[in-house]
Amino acid sequence: MSSFHMPPTGFGPGSQPGDEDADLAFMALPSGMRTYSTHLPEIENTEPFFAALTLLERVSEACDQGSGLFDLGDLDAPNRRLIAETLGQGEVAMRLRGVPALMVQESVFAGVWAVAGAGIDRLEIGPVPQAALTRAFAPFRAALKASGHRPQGVVNAPALLAELVEKSATWRPGEEPHVVNLTLLPHTEEDLLWLDRMLGEGAVTILSRGYGNCRITATALPQVWRVQFFNSMDSLILDTFEVTTMPQVALAAPEDLADSAARIREVLEAIR
Repeated sequence: MSSFHMPPTGFGPGSQPGDEDADLAFMALPSGMRTYSTHLPEIENTEPFFAALTLLERVSEACDQGSGLFDLGDLDAPNRRLIAETLGQGEVAMRLRGVPALMVQESVFAGVWAVAGAGIDRLEIGPVPQAALTRAFAPFRAALKASGHRPQGVVNAPALLAELVEKSATWRPGEEPHVVNLTLLPHTEEDLLWLDRMLGEGAVTILSRGYGNCRITATALPQVWRVQFFNSMDSLILDTFEVTTMPQVALAAPEDLADSAARIREVLEAIR
């Protein structure tokens, strides 16, 4: 029999030198997912909290309708505390630059947002607070125009910038998001720094916590967002640009709002 038909040697289990007791190293998987759990405020007498309970009932109705706005400034301190305790803190938080600067915190009921700032204390019901859309691309750090000069180490960034600029100009609401996945594309550290300078920074920063963290930053180029996913070890596992009105990961879906309406009613029934 010719050697061509003989099984090859030097391959297969046990053929390679090494310590059999050595530990295998795997990338850390995400863990510690945040999940909804019902929290019932302890109230012995509901009469002093009529205003808060009535407002929560109206919030549940607004969730069914998909939108709503409720000013909390007229509530007294006990009723305001009850609202805060019932709503809790959900997965998504936002920082909105501008006048006035706003802090946004999603409640444990998806699509119910607490919006706070100078002279502002309100609940907003919807997929995302309206100010996060209207302020998003107001330049906090202005975008720059690319010149013919490329810093040393910049290789693929100019082509990526040209793609993002073209998609920014042509994208229309209702279209599918256009995604540039940096994780799958060859690039240098200088490419990323150059892109960051060229795109600038907008007025909205979003943090979504679920499996690990997702950090979403508006650029100063309209409709262009930087979306970065980190695992539970805070290692970057997915780095993208999205051309869209708002990245899907930050939005509350209609199904989420309907679910929030039902859950708020369950809480109200248990309290009353």
